Amino acid sequence: MSLLGSPAPADTTDRRNAYVLELRGVTKVYAGGVTALAGVDLAIAAGELVAIVGPSGSGKSTLLHVIGTLDRPTSGEVWIDGHSTAALDDQQLASLRAQAIGFVFQQFFLLDGMSALENVATALLYTGTRAGERRRLARELLERVGLGHRLHQLPHKLSGGERQRVAIARALLGRPAIVLADEPTGNLDTRTGAEILALLEELNRDGATILVITHEREVADACRRQVAVRDGRIEHDSAGEA
Repeated sequence: MSLLGSPAPADTTDRRNAYVLELRGVTKVYAGGVTALAGVDLAIAAGELVAIVGPSGSGKSTLLHVIGTLDRPTSGEVWIDGHSTAALDDQQLASLRAQAIGFVFQQFFLLDGMSALENVATALLYTGTRAGERRRLARELLERVGLGHRLHQLPHKLSGGERQRVAIARALLGRPAIVLADEPTGNLDTRTGAEILALLEELNRDGATILVITHEREVADACRRQVAVRDGRIEHDSAGEA
């Protein structure tokens, strides 16, 4: 049985063993005939740290939305953690997204009336995990990202870097198959951005699979694999390079 409570596709095992994310011939065409993605093929294995880079209008944001199951492709296949998204209805897709994908955004998106601990614990709110266990796991992750001393602070009492660490902890709490980080250093000063980047690298070394969307060369250079996107196509992929 799959994590969604229904039988997985017949070839799920082979795909899951190979990749946590796979796109095959993915296109996205918006109303008016605007093509945002034009036949994207991409596969990411467990444990990779990958940067998606490209200029404004290259298709990075659309690619993020499709990978994150926030938008469906016009054509092609998207597989997340062994599940074909095309085979899922909206409710199943939301369940897959909640269980298999962690999101880190430039704007943090923390809940103002909740402490750092409570913000992180919300990641398991609809999983059936008991409140005490949610808080215990959230505490452990906040300590892991260097915020053990800021557990009970509200977001407005935290610095930008601290808020991003809370967001990273929240994204990791459910042990997702892949973490999508959209411009994670975009709202931070250079020094704080470097600290967040170093944290992502450390978490990746510990086993997290992380995909970073960025236009910053320094961020991309810190990732072992770089995928350049232009005009809705993959222009270059460093996978396999020495």
